[in-house]
Amino acid sequence: MTPEKPSILIVEDEQKLRRLIELQLADDGFRAVSAPDAEAGLQLLNKQPFDLVVTDFKLPGMTGLEFLHAVKRINADLPVIMMTAYGTVESAVDAMKAGASDYVLKPFSLAELVIVIRKELATDQLRQENRDLREALGRRYEYKNIVAQSDKMQAVLAMVERVAPTNATVLLGGESGVGKDLIARAIHEHSQRASGPFLKINSTAIPENLLESELFGYEKGAFSGATTSKPGKFELADKGTLFLDEIGDVPAATQVKLLRVLQEREFERLGGTKTLKVDVRLIAATNRDLRAALEEGTFREDLYYRLNVVAIDIPPLREHKEDIPGLVNFFVEKFARDSGKPPVKITPQAMNALMDYHWPGNVRELENILQRSVTLSTNSTLDAADIHFDIPAPRAATGPVAALPAGMTLEQWEEEMIREALRRANGNKSQAARALGLSRNALRYRLSKMGVPDTPEKES
Repeated sequence: MTPEKPSILIVEDEQKLRRLIELQLADDGFRAVSAPDAEAGLQLLNKQPFDLVVTDFKLPGMTGLEFLHAVKRINADLPVIMMTAYGTVESAVDAMKAGASDYVLKPFSLAELVIVIRKELATDQLRQENRDLREALGRRYEYKNIVAQSDKMQAVLAMVERVAPTNATVLLGGESGVGKDLIARAIHEHSQRASGPFLKINSTAIPENLLESELFGYEKGAFSGATTSKPGKFELADKGTLFLDEIGDVPAATQVKLLRVLQEREFERLGGTKTLKVDVRLIAATNRDLRAALEEGTFREDLYYRLNVVAIDIPPLREHKEDIPGLVNFFVEKFARDSGKPPVKITPQAMNALMDYHWPGNVRELENILQRSVTLSTNSTLDAADIHFDIPAPRAATGPVAALPAGMTLEQWEEEMIREALRRANGNKSQAARALGLSRNALRYRLSKMGVPDTPEKES
């Protein structure tokens, strides 16, 4: 991106709108150049460099999607924003799959378009810097309460360093216990919103029928028991950051409202009619494969592409075991200090046991085991016998790999496992989903395919 005025190409066949956008961008400090159709836009792109393209989806001659492909052939890294009507949202999602950076829905305010352009320019600068990530790893990043000396975790912190100063939405991925909440807080604390609130909400910890009111608040009388009005997390996080953990478990109805907040930065409380405006940065996290949820129909495509502006995947502990000694020393010192005990030393045998373990629960499991060990220890050292793992470490397989039961297909075996999990959970879908390693919505999707009615959930 140029250090002076960013250069924007506008491709729009409606002359009045094209001129309005051009004037607005000029007033906001951009160098705006416009074209009435895709062919004229491509001629301009071949003559001069641009920092961003804004194009209508429906154009005379070459379509907006065809124009997008042509732009990417000229410059694959050039960000493109699509303008589209409400009736062609699905087409806009297809465009984002093909490489568009974002889209705005007509009719839109010029101020909204400027906000989206500024966000994409900032994100494009971030992407440009990330192309030099391997060289940047020569620098060591350090963050409060985060132990990360391995190359894989240094790569995560390098991403944090680059994304934090922007307002880009971030999607954190990784298994449970890898420290997604710590990374989210690090992004907030190193952002321009650091003086604002940082709020966290875990969608799996809140019943589905209450999640919407927790996020967006409610008015008095909105439902039985609503004796007073209550603001939601989005209101409380205004000018700050909202960390939404386990985004893959958000119900479909709430996904619609989340999409609206990300697109228009506004919503209504449950039972209310007043539209509220908020300025909130959203950081979402998931330990699921959201692409699989898209295929299952349990997660909206348009919301996924709104969330997945910058994705940061945090590796499991077993993939960066070189960080274990640093983590062990950090936790042992912390727990000894908190319990009023003198410093505790780790014997080489204890450290070897910790290094050999496979850590299915990741850093959170390591923290819990060390806290228990320090609390129960009566000595000034922790030996291997003082370390009690939650489950035995896996042994190398010596026999043949287990196969499906004779006469049973994979689909039949999966259905049998689901029914058995429900039986053991006494019909509680949330508990059964956890046992199967699925989200609640993914389990409901599988049950619907099996023809099992979606009956009210039993209490666990």
